[in-house]
Amino acid sequence: MCGRFTQAAPGEVIAELFDLPEVPKLTPRYNIAPTQDVAAVRAGVEGGRVLVELRWGLIPSWAKDRSIGSRMINARAETVADKPAFRAALRSRRCLVLADGFYEWQRLGARKQPYFIGLRNGGPFAFAGLWERWAPNGSEPIESCTILTTSANEVIAPIHDRMPVILDAQDHALWLDSGVEGASELLPVLRPQPAEAVRAFPVGLLVNNPANDVPACREPLAPR
Repeated sequence: MCGRFTQAAPGEVIAELFDLPEVPKLTPRYNIAPTQDVAAVRAGVEGGRVLVELRWGLIPSWAKDRSIGSRMINARAETVADKPAFRAALRSRRCLVLADGFYEWQRLGARKQPYFIGLRNGGPFAFAGLWERWAPNGSEPIESCTILTTSANEVIAPIHDRMPVILDAQDHALWLDSGVEGASELLPVLRPQPAEAVRAFPVGLLVNNPANDVPACREPLAPR
């Protein structure tokens, strides 16, 4: 799964990597948690790409209240095309959730050890995401998203059996293409990153509290 992640890359880097028309103003984030706003890229109404803020935790359009979003932070790639909460969004509301790393917890007996995981080159990337617009009568509309997950690669498997889908850069255009709706075209890109492209190292317990949104959250744990 993916329950916490980071995005601290500067706007200039993000604009170039994701082909944005303007350099976005982004606040570095080191401990992004569910129900918080996240930066995402999606296709613009009039073409091109736009950067938007979405609430993390997808609220289906048919939901009675927004609390369901806290249970919809992730969607399994293997079943996303069939689940009522996600299948319409897979066809027409896909996005790139911006990140440069994520956290996972390894169970060690009675305790859990947090790990920071990112690309070996240290650069930013995009999770495969889906978004929805929830507009109940009498309430302000909320745009929300979920992050797709897949089976863990060899680096992450000893820590957790799932990992978020980190899209290859060459698949960004396909994922955002509104003309592509078929699961047969979309599902093949929802695969684990190769083990050799990923690094993971243990970090301190500071990350356990979402209120701690500081660079120290992802600093390597000092050897004992």
